[in-house]
Amino acid sequence: MEHDSQPQRLDPSDPYLREAQTFPSLSDEMAARVAAFGTEEVLDDGTLLFRRGDRSVDFFLCLGGGIEILDVDVKGQETVVHTHVPRQFTGELDLFNDRTILVTARAKGTTRVVRVGRVEFRRMMAAEPDIGEIIMRAFILRRVGMLIHGTAGVALVGPGHASDTVRIENFLSRNALPHRRIDTETDADAAGFMECFALRDGDLPVVVAEGRALRNPSNAQLADTLGLASAVDPDHVHDVVVVGAGPAGLASAVYAASEGLDTIVIESVAPGGQAGTSSKIENYLGFPTGISGQALAGRAQVQAQKFGARLLVSRSAVGIDCDNQPYAILLDDGATVRARAVVVATGARYRKLDLPLYAELEGNGIYYAATAMEAGLCANQTAVVIGGGNSAGQAAIYLSRTAGHVHMLVRGAGLAATMSRYLIERIEASERITLHPYTEVTALEGDKHLKALSWTDRKSGAAQRHDVGALFVMIGAQPNTDWLDGCVDLDQAGFVKTGSGETFFCSSAHGVFAVGDVRAGSVKRVASGVGEGSVVVSAIHRYLESLEQ
Repeated sequence: MEHDSQPQRLDPSDPYLREAQTFPSLSDEMAARVAAFGTEEVLDDGTLLFRRGDRSVDFFLCLGGGIEILDVDVKGQETVVHTHVPRQFTGELDLFNDRTILVTARAKGTTRVVRVGRVEFRRMMAAEPDIGEIIMRAFILRRVGMLIHGTAGVALVGPGHASDTVRIENFLSRNALPHRRIDTETDADAAGFMECFALRDGDLPVVVAEGRALRNPSNAQLADTLGLASAVDPDHVHDVVVVGAGPAGLASAVYAASEGLDTIVIESVAPGGQAGTSSKIENYLGFPTGISGQALAGRAQVQAQKFGARLLVSRSAVGIDCDNQPYAILLDDGATVRARAVVVATGARYRKLDLPLYAELEGNGIYYAATAMEAGLCANQTAVVIGGGNSAGQAAIYLSRTAGHVHMLVRGAGLAATMSRYLIERIEASERITLHPYTEVTALEGDKHLKALSWTDRKSGAAQRHDVGALFVMIGAQPNTDWLDGCVDLDQAGFVKTGSGETFFCSSAHGVFAVGDVRAGSVKRVASGVGEGSVVVSAIHRYLESLEQ
């Protein structure tokens, strides 16, 4: 096994140390079954099987010789990540979607392969479940390994605490795009990168990819450059379009696609929604040790794509034509997605504090999620968490591992009415977390980054000022329903009204369904969102059948 950067010490989470699962060798009998789905070819030494940036590449099983998997870094230097030997296979998660491939493959010596095209690959995964399980596990582990080792030649250069640096790294991380962050505030390599690409401080942050330096790109520009986005056919009519890729939307996509419906998902940022920013979900059925929101969303995304669902990332729905069938969803880039049925799963956006300097400090010390990146930005410093729900409790516990101290502020008397008991017990047992009831933040201090804040006891009126590394605001959310523009009935708070009984997820517009946090009366939990997303598919089937009568 050849890798560009073996870790200094063994990391049990590193897939490259689990070679038998990450780069498995099929048995002769399994290899023969794979060969039945493809065609055998003989390749000369140095022949390229696919190149970084290609779309819709084929699956290759090595029968003789070798297949080198190459990474080209931002300086154009080539590294062999792994060499596949006979009975090993190429590929990773991009074989389940239309994104551009992240690595290059070439024949090492005279090489015999079985080439399996995309259509036959999907058929093989369904027809040979034991082989499919080995391939799926390997693909997931390979992507995790690329993330850990920064494979794929993408570098993010900029000050670590700057809001746009945080935004871009969030986008890359949540979309499972391997990258290396070069912090111009602390990284010794930063000066060399800036000199190489003729960058100035005013250009930062910069994403270096494909030999180009993208100066402070938008999420959409980044998605297009890195091959996340795929073209939309305005004439194609899907069975169902799911707007939003949180737990409810992803569940809808998995079940709709697995039951044969032509399914497309529209997501403005990254799969997972608000749940995708959770450091650990511990009360989700089947995961006794917990799972991060990003990991759960990543698995669900792959699952949906395995069944044929398409996912449009970094594209937002800005309108809907409800007057004609099929429905037309207007996207922020001007494209239109057409479908006979619509699942509204757009969830909610974070509520904010009404304070001077708040807008200037968002992303510069004020955050709405506590992941490893934010925890690193406030390591050994004081962190403040506002909110009394489960997300706030999970954030406080997670941050207490690395922060100097965590203060939890709630406007009410305590946590019992809003938080799960297991989280309350952990907070009460932690010496690194202090709960402040009847308390609210009343002032912020900082220039380019949050430096300090003041909070006030609402009963006594006493105020305290503290130097802080970060403020985490977790005080609920508002529904993302502006784009529906009168298409369906909303309640006073803006959530989508739905029916009861067999029409439980049906909105006031026939063929438009609502699931998850955006639905009026929903339970704001990951498990309930997944449940709603799966159950709604039966209602979609009934509706589509009614159109044919």
